[in-house]
Parts: sequence; structure tokens; C-alpha cells
Amino acid sequence: MQYVWLIWSVVLLGIWFVFYYRMDNAMSKKEMLTTSMWTALLGLTEPIFIPEYWNPPSLFNLAERTGFDIESIIFAFSVGGIASIIYESFIGTRHTNMTQKDMAHSRHKFHILALFSAPIIFSVLFFATELNPIYSVIIALFGGGAATWYCRPDLKIKMSLGALLFLVLYFVFFLSLVIIYPDYVSAVWNLEGLTGILIFGIPMEELLFALALGFLWSSIYEHIHWKKIQSV
Repeated sequence: MQYVWLIWSVVLLGIWFVFYYRMDNAMSKKEMLTTSMWTALLGLTEPIFIPEYWNPPSLFNLAERTGFDIESIIFAFSVGGIASIIYESFIGTRHTNMTQKDMAHSRHKFHILALFSAPIIFSVLFFATELNPIYSVIIALFGGGAATWYCRPDLKIKMSLGALLFLVLYFVFFLSLVIIYPDYVSAVWNLEGLTGILIFGIPMEELLFALALGFLWSSIYEHIHWKKIQSV
């Protein structure tokens, strides 16, 4: 069980490479790689979740000794990139720049606030409440997605389908872990501090996280860079 977290992080990275090399659109590849590199930094937040959310055995016992681990960076890199382009991988699209007229719409006066809404919401919940940090993350991601939806309603289809597609992929990925290591969830997750609801052995919080991440991350590149998408 010592190397399960490492193995499954590497498996997820392998899935990332499959998506990356399947993309025949240079802009989507750039979107995936850029988003992954920035999302990888979120792997450094792992001490927030140990042991309140879970406490996985990690390479060199780093998680137990320091709160940080290499696996979390690999995981964050992988999910960030996949969630950002999973819609494009199934629905052919191309990117175009928004026009000055598009950018002048009154909704975009909240552009910066919308971009930072997720970390703001998380910070408020994390410091002002006793919520388990995973719930703060889920609420923040959905909140950030809602703010993006308001500013960029043209991305609502990508956000909705991106969230559902990433949820399905993450469900299958996690289910393989449960099947091969059936005792891993009960041994590693702090189920007493969560709802304790398991769906096919998967903590409900993991699936909510996947849905929320797919909802926000599927739009984040376009929102930051003022890009529109069109079907091809």
C-alpha cells in the first residue's frame, strides 16, 4: 500500500499523455500544457488536507513527515490539464480571440474578480469556518465556475459538458483503484470527518471535487486569455 498513491498518480499522468498526443490542435495542446503547469503548483497545498481529509502513504514518507509529497504535484499537473481540454478532445474546436466589442460588454468589468473568486471563496471558508478543507475547495470551485458562467456565458456548454466528461473519467479512474485496492479508501481517507457516503466504494467528496474541477477548469484558459471557442 506504500506506493499506491505514487502508482495511481503516474497512471493519471499516463492518461494525460494520451490526451495530449491525441490533440491535433496546437492551441489546445498549449492550453493543456499551460494549465497543467500552473495547476501543478496547487499540489503544494497538500498540507492543508493532511490529515483532515486523508493521509496517504507517500514516496519517502514525505506526506507523513512534512505534509508535502511528490505525488500531489503529479496528480495536480495531470487533472489540471485533462480537465481543461477534455471537452476539446471529444468535440472538435478551435480558438479565436475575443473582439474589442466582446470585451467591452458590461459583464467583463468583473473579469478580475471572477478570475480570483475561487481562491477568495476558499480563503474565506478555510479561515472563517470549521469545514473540512475538501468542502471549502468544492464550494470554491463551483463558486468560481458560477462567476465565470456570469462573465462568459459563451463558455457554458464547454463548462457543463467538460464537468460531466471529467466526472466520468475520474469515476472510472478511481473505480479502478477501488477494485484493485479495496481497502485503500478506508485506510487512507478520514471518512469520520466526511459524510462517509461511498459510491461504488468512492468517497462522494472525490466525485464532487471532480465535477467542480471540471466545471471551472474547462473554462479557465479561455477566461484568462480572452479566447472564444468555435466548433470545427
